[in-house]
Amino acid sequence: MIRITPTFAIDDGAIEERFVRAAGPGGQNVNKVATAVELRFDISASSLPGEVKARLIALAGRKVTADGVLQIDSRVHRSQAMNREAARKRLVELLRRAAVRPARRRPTKPSSAAREARLRSKKHRSAVKKARIEADTSEG
Repeated sequence: MIRITPTFAIDDGAIEERFVRAAGPGGQNVNKVATAVELRFDISASSLPGEVKARLIALAGRKVTADGVLQIDSRVHRSQAMNREAARKRLVELLRRAAVRPARRRPTKPSSAAREARLRSKKHRSAVKKARIEADTSEG
């Protein structure tokens, strides 16, 4: 079990990992050992609450396939274990962010003083522009 928050966790079986060869640093080792990890997490089949699933899909964006599978790949480190740990950390962080319910916006109205100040500034700007036009017509 991977603990996400104190209230929920995901089962290790819900995560599918595949190791592939990574390009980049590693010398001859890079051609022989599959160090990069591709982590897959099926969002639709998971035991997450519905609202968390929806937020996770929105947060993940292009990392979610058409069938609702989240794909995270890590090829930063030279060792398979470190790449696996990095991919799992990214999954847990994404799940933690999705678990947080966004604060509801309270609609507010501008105060009467703020409304009056806005109208005053608009009238002042209008007067400035009007004076500019009148100055142009009297010169020409």
